[in-house]
Amino acid sequence: MALEEGSRVKLAADLRLAGQVEPAEGTFTSTDAVVGSFSLAAGSEGTVERADALALEPSRQVREYLRLKSLLDDFGSHMPPGSRQQLEEQVGALEADWNAHRKAEPRVRLRVRLDNGFILDDADATLFTPC
Repeated sequence: MALEEGSRVKLAADLRLAGQVEPAEGTFTSTDAVVGSFSLAAGSEGTVERADALALEPSRQVREYLRLKSLLDDFGSHMPPGSRQQLEEQVGALEADWNAHRKAEPRVRLRVRLDNGFILDDADATLFTPC
């Protein structure tokens, strides 16, 4: 089941949030940290308010595959046989990287309002399971 806006979800694991925490309203005037850390228990339920699928950045190998494949497709028929064969071998060597990139699922980032009032924004969807 895809996690989408309006879906009910629960945390798949305990989360420990640590670091600088700032008030959302900006009314707190102290520059000291508000809280050092806090934890959210696995099983905490909430509702997905937003789900954003992020395109995967192509790796160096994928970019090279696309460049060489385009060169082969556009100019391969006009190349000397030896050069064309060398280019075909280079494309073939990178084809596994290209296929893996095409099959990879996009990363999904969520904004989840937990029932206890906490909001997790820009959280990786793998932190949650459907209820």
